[in-house]
Amino acid sequence: MILKRQKLGAFQLTKDIGADGVEVDMGSLGERETFENELAKPEVREQFLAKARELNLSISSLAMSGFYAQSFAERPTVPRMVGDCITTMQAMGVKVAFLPLGVRGDLVKHPELRPAIVARLKAAGAQAEMAGVVIGIETALAAKDEVKLLDDIGSPGIRSYFNFANALQNGRDLLPELRTLGKERICQIHCTDEDGVWLEENKRLDMPAVKKVLDEMGWRGWLVIERSRSAKNSRDVKGNFGANTRFLKKVFQGA
Repeated sequence: MILKRQKLGAFQLTKDIGADGVEVDMGSLGERETFENELAKPEVREQFLAKARELNLSISSLAMSGFYAQSFAERPTVPRMVGDCITTMQAMGVKVAFLPLGVRGDLVKHPELRPAIVARLKAAGAQAEMAGVVIGIETALAAKDEVKLLDDIGSPGIRSYFNFANALQNGRDLLPELRTLGKERICQIHCTDEDGVWLEENKRLDMPAVKKVLDEMGWRGWLVIERSRSAKNSRDVKGNFGANTRFLKKVFQGA
């Protein structure tokens, strides 16, 4: 989202934005058997890790963002894709992966895909457990339905990667949604809304109230900024992500 997909320059840009870390993508997918992942090369991986150390930044997670547009339920080589991501996580010391079920895995619009998705996530969860990592899924489901999905999967290797925008765009009250999922089910949060205004100017997102609920839950983890770009200049990466980072640090870190 900062227009530096698998580019070393993402780290300096993250530093310039003022964030504490960055979610690194696994690369594009398209019709390939697996991700176009430069991080599979040891020399590239080491460059990324060295740059992160140099700038005192963390890699919060690896993102399988190719599944925004591809079908997790139907692609035949999904086990290889998940395996490649987990292998890269282990090599880079990253504990969380982001897996969006996306448009073609939307369980609200395509409930018929649920058995296939549950089966594949059970298998992915077993892989993740064995590797000591977690795959965080983003769904279009309401929190109560996502709880049931996670219960059906039944693996501590699969948890919720909660996105504020999913609740807000569907008219759901964000704070009860967080409480319904609870501390143990949420591995990471996309602390973001759809584009239009910065987080600080967003009238439907009360961030101090969100902090209060997360504190009451005892939840700690990464808040990852994804969108919430100003309509005035949506391509101004430093301006948009910098403003949102400053606001979140003010609310959550007192900075």
